[in-house]
Amino acid sequence: MGNSLIEMFLSRFEQFAGRSLTRRGFMKAQGVGTILLAGASSGIITPGVLRAASPPDVGVAVGDPAAAARAAVNLMGGMKAFVKPGSKVVIKPNMSFAEGVDSGTNTHPAIVRELVAMCREAGASKVRVLDHPLRPTELCVQEAKDACRIFGNDIVHALNKGDLYSGVALPKGVSLKKTDVMKDVLEADVLIAAPVAKSHGSTGVSLSMKGMMGLVWNRTVMHWRYDLHTSIVDLCTLLKPDLVLIDATRVLSTNGPGGPGVVLRPRTVIASRDMVAADASAVQMFAWYGRRMEPHQVQHIKIAHERGLGRMDIGSLVTRKVVV
Repeated sequence: MGNSLIEMFLSRFEQFAGRSLTRRGFMKAQGVGTILLAGASSGIITPGVLRAASPPDVGVAVGDPAAAARAAVNLMGGMKAFVKPGSKVVIKPNMSFAEGVDSGTNTHPAIVRELVAMCREAGASKVRVLDHPLRPTELCVQEAKDACRIFGNDIVHALNKGDLYSGVALPKGVSLKKTDVMKDVLEADVLIAAPVAKSHGSTGVSLSMKGMMGLVWNRTVMHWRYDLHTSIVDLCTLLKPDLVLIDATRVLSTNGPGGPGVVLRPRTVIASRDMVAADASAVQMFAWYGRRMEPHQVQHIKIAHERGLGRMDIGSLVTRKVVV
């Protein structure tokens, strides 16, 4: 009974959210709210029921890549919670290397394809899969292109020309104050980060926050002119994905980002609205360099938490897990 009341209230609230209420509409919504409050005060609807009726902070799905990706997004409320009809969407996977799926260096192409499919199902008017590869462009993006060809030939792109980027200020930046970001990203309604989980020689791990460097033109300056961890967080004050989906179906746990290294195969996908929580969860779930790490040991995660960009306190967050 409690769950039904919650669902009815949320459904009714959704109908009225985002537009002015008529007096009659207000009375209807108020009536459902009264029922909800009565249920809570009588003990029928408990705080646990309320939490169960809303998406978790972090969703974890275990299974084959495409199925796990869809299940993880569904845990977060489904793609329609992020993508509205007519939305322009940019998906940012890892597509910087050409070593193939088993290497764990790129986001699994089946996950990329499933994300595009879900965005299309939600009514997106335009979906682009973008990266600024480190290695020869066409080889890096070929697997993702092949996977997404069913949707047309204008989906997956490697943007390696400066005129495709536009200068922007980072008013909340501590060290990195300006950069050049892909124009498509600046014009998008929705940004989805879809990194593969892998180690990194300079930052410890490369997950959603580090992955935002693939949306800027000159990222090398972040390595030598500024503190890398601080500048990653600076960049994320501007580039904050609406949805993070970490591909941990394979985890390159050593010798990242390019490998070859030790590849774990946990068959896991992690989803969150909070990029810090997503990255922190990935750090805590798997072994890195043959040992366990805590989120605070990754400096950019710790700095992002301290600066209020998200939360790394995994024990205080609601995590929901499914196996598909």
